[in-house]
Amino acid sequence: MDRIRMMQIFSRVVEAQSFAGAAKALSEPRSTVSRAIQSLESALGATLVQRTTRALHVTPNGSLYYDHCQLVLGEIDSIASALSGSTVNAQGTLRIDMPASFARAIVLPAMQDFQLNYPDISLVLTLGDRPIDLIAEGVDCVVRAGVPASSAVLVARRVGSFAWVTCAAPTYLARHGVPGALSDLDRHRLVAFQTGRTGRATDWHFIVDGADHAVSVNASLTVNDTDAYVTCGLEGLGLVRIADYLASPHLASGCLINVLPQYASPVVPLSVIYPQDRHLPHTVRAFVEWIAVRLHTLQSVALAPLQRE
Repeated sequence: MDRIRMMQIFSRVVEAQSFAGAAKALSEPRSTVSRAIQSLESALGATLVQRTTRALHVTPNGSLYYDHCQLVLGEIDSIASALSGSTVNAQGTLRIDMPASFARAIVLPAMQDFQLNYPDISLVLTLGDRPIDLIAEGVDCVVRAGVPASSAVLVARRVGSFAWVTCAAPTYLARHGVPGALSDLDRHRLVAFQTGRTGRATDWHFIVDGADHAVSVNASLTVNDTDAYVTCGLEGLGLVRIADYLASPHLASGCLINVLPQYASPVVPLSVIYPQDRHLPHTVRAFVEWIAVRLHTLQSVALAPLQRE
């Protein structure tokens, strides 16, 4: 095994704080990672990491060598990026975690386009919205909605946004009437959504006189799955508040009706989040660029049914 590859493996071990985490991140057997570290220590004549049954610790020599590795590997990536100047040659396995509803509505319908443009990238998609330790879990990036928390070790690249749409099935509105103002929500059946990140039902936010106005949801029903939540609206169980890209096809078909369109929604950013590094891997860069174009293309389609209201 060449020295550069051993340096890459050692860097992953330090970042993941375990041989198993590094092996998962690199898609290599754990035995390969172990042999690489042993060979590197033998070549350097120094102990880089100390292992116990419970933890892995980087030695002072290991810490010094890790900094050296970042300089060397960074320069190699820099030269490669300068020569290629694009994501045309992006290749390898890319692990992405994203909300299931986002994957079904945005990513999977266009997956053939991604594969056509990047045939040498193998995608591993995990679906969820829980907090993830990207390095320890071997995930290259995540897609998340909302304002990302500031971080010294993560980068959040905004790739798009969406707005919330308040809507209901025609059958529900025929029974209960159409709300004309926010104050009317008190007499309507509202379906609440419980997020996995907080375990609490979210308020509904509107822009009133230029300021954010939160409405507490006195729910008749609460669910914690987006597909189930949309189904509640389609089945006439009450008013729901869903992302415009999820609402769009149902509004266009007439299965859902936009209510309270005079109240704008705060814009919710969509971001791809990945570990801080001097040089963004080509695989991550390829996905970021592709999903940004995909969201931009879909935005006008998602807004069209709302603009006809």
